[in-house]
Amino acid sequence: MAEEVEAGRRVRLPSGAERPIHVYLNGREQREGTEYTVHGREIVFSRPLVKERVSRARWLAMVLGLFGSYGRNETVDVHFRRGGTTEVISDAEISA
Repeated sequence: MAEEVEAGRRVRLPSGAERPIHVYLNGREQREGTEYTVHGREIVFSRPLVKERVSRARWLAMVLGLFGSYGRNETVDVHFRRGGTTEVISDAEISA
């Protein structure tokens, strides 16, 4: 069975990341100031983000195609500028 766990509220930006910064949670663009803020090199969300922890048995069943996983697993994508080009972090690491 899949278990939902609080992954945290923070995503670290790489050094040299510049504005504009666009943040997407599960493919939906977030609004700075209400859904997240930028503090130095970190994006801080206004609420905890949730990741799904899948047991080995469930993972094996998914690999074998017996059934899927439908738990809540939030992903963060970040678009930013660095060195004059736009870069993307897909499924960024979330920390406490």
